[in-house]
Amino acid sequence: MKQYENKKSMELRAGFGMGLVEAGQQNPDVVALSADVCGSVKINDFAKAFPDRFVQCGIAEANMVGIAAGLSLCGKVPFLGGFAEFVTGRVYDQIRQVVCYSNKNVKICGSHAGISLGEDGATHQTMEDIALMKVLPNMTVLVPCDYNQAKAATLAAAKYVGPVYLRLGRSKMPNFTEEGAPFEIGKAQLLNEGSDVSIFACGHLVWEALEAAKALEAEGIHAEVINIHTIKPFDADAVVASARKTGAVVTCEEHLFNGGLGDSVAQALALCCPTPMEYVAVDDRFGESGTPDEMLTNYGLRASNIVEKVHAVLKRK
Repeated sequence: MKQYENKKSMELRAGFGMGLVEAGQQNPDVVALSADVCGSVKINDFAKAFPDRFVQCGIAEANMVGIAAGLSLCGKVPFLGGFAEFVTGRVYDQIRQVVCYSNKNVKICGSHAGISLGEDGATHQTMEDIALMKVLPNMTVLVPCDYNQAKAATLAAAKYVGPVYLRLGRSKMPNFTEEGAPFEIGKAQLLNEGSDVSIFACGHLVWEALEAAKALEAEGIHAEVINIHTIKPFDADAVVASARKTGAVVTCEEHLFNGGLGDSVAQALALCCPTPMEYVAVDDRFGESGTPDEMLTNYGLRASNIVEKVHAVLKRK
């Protein structure tokens, strides 16, 4: 199997910050808005580089969405940033009514997503944001896997016309994709070819999937690993093609079982290619306080958990 090296563990939100600055350099219409978390979401470099194109909205996420929608009507490309829990759940009505309903060109960056946020606890952790965003008509949902891909996804979002939700974690994660690699919205990324089982993953769980594939290879099990960095529009063709080849599927995500990547994969397979399938995800519970490592381990989102699910699904082939 292809070997991937962790060049240096980095924060995905930092990749967003660098991508936003570069997008601002490329397009003078790119603007940024923050809900009093400029440093946390890494919009601070953009604010310093382009102070006249930055709006500090304060702790008023609903108002921030409305301002972004208005800026889009003036021909601007607004990126708004905040904690994922608060820029999806708290302002769902505003996103639905003033962004998606009229298909406005607004980019929503939800940082600190998932349970790896850690010590901030359940009120700040979100594991339902993918579900909330992907069901909205006109919304595009991006979940990059590392720093390099977060930067690339930000640049792609800046060029894309229409609403975008960009999901990012807070903690440092392995940075293993190639710097400057193409990022095509709606196109799954094949990371490792295999013949025995297909592992579909997004976000932080992509690295865990690669680690699981390495362990499985030592057992003589050849896993195909595919990074679904775009949850919507969903690359059903890539999913179905891989499932037909391997005959077994495991999905991996730092999100609830309900409404996330696994549901999208299951829907595609149910329609075109019914296949034995297992999920690695959070089972209908809220988060709690703990270190990122503790949270991923306690909620069963590690490479070892993926290996267990692979063994389970192979028995069902």
